[in-house]
Amino acid sequence: MADHQSTKPSASGAGAYTINLESFSKRLKGFYTHWKEHKADLWGSADAITIATPPTSEDLRYLKSSSLNIWLLGYEFPETIMVFMSKQIHFLCSQKKATLLETLKKSAKEAVGTDVVIHVKAKNDDGTALMDEILHAVRSLSKSDPIVGYIAKEAPEGKLLERWSEKLGGSMLQLTDVTPGFSELFAVKDATELTCVRKAAYLTSSVMKNFVVPKLEKAIDEEKKVSHSSLMDDTEKVILDPSKIKVKLKAENVDICYPPIFQSGGKFDLRPSASSNDDNLYYDSTSVIICAIGSRYNSYCSNVARTFLIDATASQSKAYEVLLKAHDAAIGALKPGNKVSSAYQAAVAVVEKEAPELLPNLTKSAGTGIGLEFRESGFNLNSKTDRSLKVGMVFNVSLGFQNLRAETKNPKTQTFSLLLADTVIVSEKPSEVLTAACSKAVKDIAYSFNEEEEEEEPPRARPPVNGTGSFPSKATLRSDNQEMSKEELRRQHQAELARQKNEETARRLAGGGSGTADGRGPVRTSTELIAYKNVNDIPHSKDLVIQVDQRNEAILLPIYGSMVPFHVSTVKSVSSHQDNRTCTIRIIFNVPGTPFSPHDANSIKFQGAIYLKEITFRSKDPRHSSEVVQLIKTLRRQVASRESERAERATLVTQEKLQLSSNRMKPIRLPDLWIRPSFGGRGRKLPGTLEAHVNGFRYSTSRSDERVDLMYGNIKHAFFQPAEREMITLLHFHLHNHIMVGNKKTKDVQFYVEVMDVVQTLGGGRRSAIDPDEIEEEQRERERKNRINMDFQNFVNKVHDHWAQPQLKDLDLEFDMPLRELGFHGVPHKASAFIVPTSSCLVELTETPFLVVTLSEIEIVNLERVGLGQKNFDMTIVFKDFKKDVLRIDSIPSASLDGIKEWLDTTDLKYYESRLNLNWRPILKTIIDDPQKFIEDGGWEFLNLEASDSESDNTEESDQGYEPSDVEPDISSEDEASDGESLVESDEDEEEDSGEDSEEEKGKTWEELEREASNADREKGDESDSEEERRRRKAKAFAKSRVPDIRKGAPSKRPKFR
Repeated sequence: MADHQSTKPSASGAGAYTINLESFSKRLKGFYTHWKEHKADLWGSADAITIATPPTSEDLRYLKSSSLNIWLLGYEFPETIMVFMSKQIHFLCSQKKATLLETLKKSAKEAVGTDVVIHVKAKNDDGTALMDEILHAVRSLSKSDPIVGYIAKEAPEGKLLERWSEKLGGSMLQLTDVTPGFSELFAVKDATELTCVRKAAYLTSSVMKNFVVPKLEKAIDEEKKVSHSSLMDDTEKVILDPSKIKVKLKAENVDICYPPIFQSGGKFDLRPSASSNDDNLYYDSTSVIICAIGSRYNSYCSNVARTFLIDATASQSKAYEVLLKAHDAAIGALKPGNKVSSAYQAAVAVVEKEAPELLPNLTKSAGTGIGLEFRESGFNLNSKTDRSLKVGMVFNVSLGFQNLRAETKNPKTQTFSLLLADTVIVSEKPSEVLTAACSKAVKDIAYSFNEEEEEEEPPRARPPVNGTGSFPSKATLRSDNQEMSKEELRRQHQAELARQKNEETARRLAGGGSGTADGRGPVRTSTELIAYKNVNDIPHSKDLVIQVDQRNEAILLPIYGSMVPFHVSTVKSVSSHQDNRTCTIRIIFNVPGTPFSPHDANSIKFQGAIYLKEITFRSKDPRHSSEVVQLIKTLRRQVASRESERAERATLVTQEKLQLSSNRMKPIRLPDLWIRPSFGGRGRKLPGTLEAHVNGFRYSTSRSDERVDLMYGNIKHAFFQPAEREMITLLHFHLHNHIMVGNKKTKDVQFYVEVMDVVQTLGGGRRSAIDPDEIEEEQRERERKNRINMDFQNFVNKVHDHWAQPQLKDLDLEFDMPLRELGFHGVPHKASAFIVPTSSCLVELTETPFLVVTLSEIEIVNLERVGLGQKNFDMTIVFKDFKKDVLRIDSIPSASLDGIKEWLDTTDLKYYESRLNLNWRPILKTIIDDPQKFIEDGGWEFLNLEASDSESDNTEESDQGYEPSDVEPDISSEDEASDGESLVESDEDEEEDSGEDSEEEKGKTWEELEREASNADREKGDESDSEEERRRRKAKAFAKSRVPDIRKGAPSKRPKFR
């Protein structure tokens, strides 16, 4: 157990201590005001209040007298007696304490008009005479016996306090308990006190999140035997030395609230007075671990408790979810004006609704007030406390279930308890949970280590899909039958997904009313083109030469002796050609209504206007001609760029204004970053700093015009990708709505640092592997990469803590990290890239243009060109918005196929396979035009190759009455591309079709068609082509043009030819 570290003047003298007189005056005035206003109901009608502070102790204890010392004077004054009266304040203490208290006289007089009287006790004096003086002053307050208030529950300790208690008891004065008055006085904290509570809570949550949880995970993962008491000792050392977890608080200002509590193995005590025993941590299946820690900063307390579930049963998971809802309900009820009892009543209401059978096991309170005392009397969060909640009150909201039963045979897990606790400040807005950075969500506290159950369930593990190698595991050691079972499980899951997907698509199409726009292009919006408002504004010129007026963005052309102005936006192109001594300038104008020049607002407004299409000038001054052409091109480019940016900005969604962090809450900063897309411009690019403020990020460089604000509410996905095999470490944000970065409109903004310089040594060959310079350089690069990755990780952790605040919790923001082991190579745009899944997206963040696909927006995935002998295949992603073009990722190595299937199945995405690439635009258009037909014909099952193959093998309806015609000669290519189906009919087939011979004889046979094709080729001179080459050309042409008719459901059975 740690020694109690009191903030008290030391025996070395008072010179090292100073009392904050401003705080003393303010709080003394508040004390006297509260005493006066609530004298009858809270202070027992006391005329005088006496406080006796006992000697110091090594035990952890919380006393009202010590709390008053710290609250009023800033330090604890042991063995000191204080008596407060309307006109006087008496102190009985030693000489050194009296020297420090002398400084209070002026402040006390100015604040409440009282005189400070100090009685100095000699070292060997028992203080009896001084006590008599104080009691005489008390008696003089009233003709009758005055009422003296004291703290009834604090027993006197030490000779001085015992003597004082005897004097009070024998004085015949009327005594009353003033504990309720001090409880109410300490309950509402001022700004300084709240700062101390926040720092204490930050330390508490940091120890839980960054030390306790990783230590538990490591012990469980490595199956170490570690006792509860050793965990307690290690955690206590970290609290007392915050630098061990990189918390910048001075060690002399911090202390523990109580020895950290660790419980497991069926023995649980949910009281704060509980202790950690010497049993080993128990983490077998269905076990429960409870951790509770509390820390103090400048004597102000905070607390957090979490429960961790190991391979939880259904009843354990349900009980925890109910407790979590009840705990949140209790916190939500802490609003100004509500009764203190409303918190517990809200929790009880949740338990009664969700699981009434657990109500007898619920703790009898939902926590207590917290501050200078760990448990503030009078503010117990139970069903009876009727005091009102006020802004500035702080509570330890602690709720749990005691002695629940689990359906297991293990005696150490049959009985379990659950506990959650957080430190909460009551505010006008939703209550501020100071320990929210330590997550209590089910996904963060529930661990699954039961390998046997995982093998029985459908495989949900994520195998490597890059095909680079395999690692021995339990799955690779199974028999062939078990492997078949695994594939069968995946097939069954995909069949269930297909059913769900078709139902979901049917509901969406039935209720969405999707439609397409008509085929006409949109009317082009444009600002009205006016070069000059009237004729007088046209600049006068004596020479009839081509002029460029940059201020009015116009060109003046000499036509029939007059200078005719044209706005530069009307110019489509300008060129010059020099021939001998003459130079020709050719200007082509935009003519609305022609191809590639749609109607704009001006052409619609002046429908009867006549347009000049082209004009040519000849000049004998080639120098002037080239200058004019260059000026026109430059001006046209500038205007086009400006109009393009204006059009882009016109479609932007208005963002909220960034709220900068105050001086008290410094912004979280990450310096020396580069941004993509870049700001542009001709100047040298500069790195900038990313700052996290109240409601968004701000990135800025040293240039005043280079600044970007990213609102948290506009962030759809956030990614953190540390450098491993890449050259950069990056933070990437994918947004809901576009923003402007410089003059570029974008939905993706990335901030990155190059972890190593890309330098190529010129001259000289490769250095030796044992070259000390090369080894030192590699070591420097590794250190730089690790340092940058750590800086980014610290920034991400701090932002996560900021996002955990109640006002940002609804945004559900979290940095996602790419899962490299699931990555695969492919071509999403024009170049090959390494594409990596995350928990919610499929991304490629290293090369531009970036790829970010939200998994929840995917309808289905079609794997195309899948077949034996193929080195690569393609992936087509169809989105739920059918008006959006599909996304194709080409040239994925076939070695990645199984891994991608497993990943798609794990993420509950329905995938299909096809041997050819499909033309998706007409397919999606058909679905949108007639969704009812699409639903009736089986939805996406037209893509199911396995279903279509089985139909062709088992049904013969499609054969009956089929007449091959020369209108569909390319159907033979589909047969040749099929999986080995013979073109020669069996005897059985001939017997079945004997009744239709007469009809089939009317059409041409396959041999006749081949003969006609061969004759046609010979006539065209293509006789040199081989039979194999002709077949390959026909198959290729068919693959490009094939679009399955989804109106007819599954593809019909292949035709049979004689």
